[in-house]
Amino acid sequence: MHDETINTIQRREKIIHLLDTENTVSVNKLSKLFHVSTVTIRNDLRHLEEKGCILRSYGGAMLNKAFAFDRPLLDKSRINFSLKNKIAQKAAELVEDGDRIILDSGSTTAAMVPYLRDKQNLIVLTNALNIAYDLATHTDIEVIIAGGNVRKNAYSIFGPTVEQQLKMYHFNKLFLGVDGFDLQAGITTPNFSEAAVNKVMCEVSGQIIAITDSTKFGRKSFCMIEKVTHIQTVVTDFNIPNNYLTQLHALGVNVVIADN
Repeated sequence: MHDETINTIQRREKIIHLLDTENTVSVNKLSKLFHVSTVTIRNDLRHLEEKGCILRSYGGAMLNKAFAFDRPLLDKSRINFSLKNKIAQKAAELVEDGDRIILDSGSTTAAMVPYLRDKQNLIVLTNALNIAYDLATHTDIEVIIAGGNVRKNAYSIFGPTVEQQLKMYHFNKLFLGVDGFDLQAGITTPNFSEAAVNKVMCEVSGQIIAITDSTKFGRKSFCMIEKVTHIQTVVTDFNIPNNYLTQLHALGVNVVIADN
């Protein structure tokens, strides 16, 4: 990928984080902040509006409240804790003895660890420091941790070395955390580096299992990971919108509902 493209992606990510903090921002302020022309900023805002991230206003933009933002893992773990725990337990039931699986970084995938303790002959690869630690400390499961750069707030590992390492293996199942789940936009995440790793995870896995609470349906984020049509299973809660349940079934996606 060209440096210019990377710089554009990074600038747009920073615009999103700025909006998350300030809610609204002007074109002129962004132009001065990033040392680019107002034309470039308007192109950025037009792109982010098309992605559903922002709402443009005269001379600037404001936050789209339906957009899924990147938040530290500790914050995520406190949101809907009981519900996420039930979803994690249900997701763990899909793991069979002898499986080779990937656990993506995230609060719901991390909650799966206690429910994997009794599984036999299991190999788990993860890009999450906290998940690898918990698995290595509390289970007899063989753990592979991806090596690369660390996103400190998320405890996740990313970068080209992670992507190269993943391509050395083939896994039965991927348990993929979700920031945004939209029928048209697919599974999305706010972070470009995370999305790049997640894409490779999807490529090397026989089954893609998305695990998400129902608040993520209808939300879009900045970077697309995978189309809904490429997912085999969704594990969620009983508050999934009826239109999503109907359309996922029509697409042949298996929907597993955690108990009320």
